[in-house]
Amino acid sequence: MEDAKRKRILVKFSGEALAGGGGFGIDSDILKYIAVEIRSLVENNIEVGIVIGGGNIIRGVSAAKGGIIKRTSGDYMGMLATVINAIALQEALESSGIDVRVQSAIKMEQICETFIVRRAIRHLEKNRVVIFASGTGNPFFTTDTAATLRAIEISADMIIKATKVDGIYDKDPNKFQNAKKLNTLNYERAMNDDIKVMDDTSIALAKDNNLPIVVFNMFNKGNLLSIIQGDYSACSIVK
Repeated sequence: MEDAKRKRILVKFSGEALAGGGGFGIDSDILKYIAVEIRSLVENNIEVGIVIGGGNIIRGVSAAKGGIIKRTSGDYMGMLATVINAIALQEALESSGIDVRVQSAIKMEQICETFIVRRAIRHLEKNRVVIFASGTGNPFFTTDTAATLRAIEISADMIIKATKVDGIYDKDPNKFQNAKKLNTLNYERAMNDDIKVMDDTSIALAKDNNLPIVVFNMFNKGNLLSIIQGDYSACSIVK
């Protein structure tokens, strides 16, 4: 691609994705796999931003369930979990020869940069992967919302949500054999039919800014690059 036509994307990974089959913690094999997939994008001159959740360590809602921990504190704990995951992913990417910066919505100067949108865009222009940590920096907002917000702020061409299924279904395909895949759907249907693509705040933000949401199976090797290059056969799109 010529520089004028370079694509800029934001990939959203769940924290649970890093846990692999264990369901908790960080699986180094998953880190290596993600690093290879992201490296293929960088090598094809694609600018990459990443947001990762923290559910493999702690979720704010779950932490506050017993009534001892306040929801706001639980959410801040979850934000710290995303920083742990971001650092782990940074290490994996750097070990693959990729230049990476972690930017946090909460100041942590000894660990990573503070999020500044102009600096993030400059990193992307220099072909550095930028991992956005700490969600939006505010309680009561999910990392899905953070991913959509960051994608809009950096003027990404699309947001790509990495999952364990090859797109969006009208019901859980792991529970219902008659689940129907929806190759394309509009923002309104995604919200009104309560189809769990991302939370409603994320979808509303994407709708207001004409940001396409692509959902794909992260465990199909090479799928991510194929999607960005225009092959949408193994994913679903909300637009």
